[in-house]
Amino acid sequence: MNWPAPAKINLFLHVIGRRSDGYHLLQTAFQFLDYSDALSFRVTPHGEIRRTRELRHVDADSDLTLRAARLLKETAGVSQGVDVTVEKRIPVGSGLGGGSSDAATTLCALNELWQAGLSIDELADLGLKLGADVPLFIRGRAAIAEGIGERLTPVELPEPWYVVVVPPIQVPTAEVFAAFARARGLTPYTLPRTIRDLHGGAGRNDLEAVVRKRYSEVEQAFHYLAPHGRTRMTGSGGAVFLDVVDAEQGRSILARLPVGFTGFVARGMNRHPLLREAG
Repeated sequence: MNWPAPAKINLFLHVIGRRSDGYHLLQTAFQFLDYSDALSFRVTPHGEIRRTRELRHVDADSDLTLRAARLLKETAGVSQGVDVTVEKRIPVGSGLGGGSSDAATTLCALNELWQAGLSIDELADLGLKLGADVPLFIRGRAAIAEGIGERLTPVELPEPWYVVVVPPIQVPTAEVFAAFARARGLTPYTLPRTIRDLHGGAGRNDLEAVVRKRYSEVEQAFHYLAPHGRTRMTGSGGAVFLDVVDAEQGRSILARLPVGFTGFVARGMNRHPLLREAG
C-alpha cells in the first residue's frame, strides 16, 4: 500500500516574533496540493528502522521519515521495526513541505501498522517535535496557523488549479529566517477577515524579499511567472506559484521553463488525501 504525503503552499506568511528557543512566531495559511510523495512500509520483527533506498539531498541522519518512525517507536514502546520506501516527487528545500509531510504520513501510517494506539492529538504533539509544519499534515485540514505553526484554525478555501515553478536550488529555512530577523523588525499583522481576502492575496510572504535578494534563481522564477498573474512564494522558498483557470493553462505556462527549472500543475485541496479516504 502506498501512503500519500502531499505538498502544501502558504497563501501568505507573516513573521511576527521570535521565542527564546529560536522558533519564530508566525501567521500563515496552508493549503494542500494534489501532488504527493508516496511512502510504503514493511513491518519487520527485528526492531530496526531502515530506508530501502538512498534519497538525493537527504542523508539518513536528517531524514524526517526515519526520525518520525524512531520517535513513535520510542514513545509507544513498539518492539517491531519497519523498512520505509519513499518515492520522492516534492523537491527538497522548496518550501512545499515535503519533509514535514513525509514525517506526518509516517506517524499516521505506523500508528496504524504498529497498532500503537495514539490519538490524533498525541500524534500532532509528536509531530511538533519534528517540525512546526508536521501537525498541519497530521490534522489534515487547510488551516490558518499561528504560534510556531501549532495553533491551527481549519478553513474552507476555494480549490483552484495552481502552477508551481521550482528553481534549481535548495533554500535553507534557518538561514532565511535569520536573515529576515536581521533585516527588519518583527511586528504583528491583521489577519485577512474573509476567505476571499485570504485566497486573493490580502497577505504577503514576509520572507519573499530576503529570498529574492539572496537567490537570483528565485527572482528569475518570479519574472517568469509575472506575466501570467500574481505570483507568490511558498514557505521560506524557493518554489513560487500562482493560481490558473485550469490544468491546460498551467501546462502551457510551464512549456518554456528556463533551463534547469522544474514545475508542475496541481489542484488545491482542503483535505489531506488520507482524511478523504477515511471519509
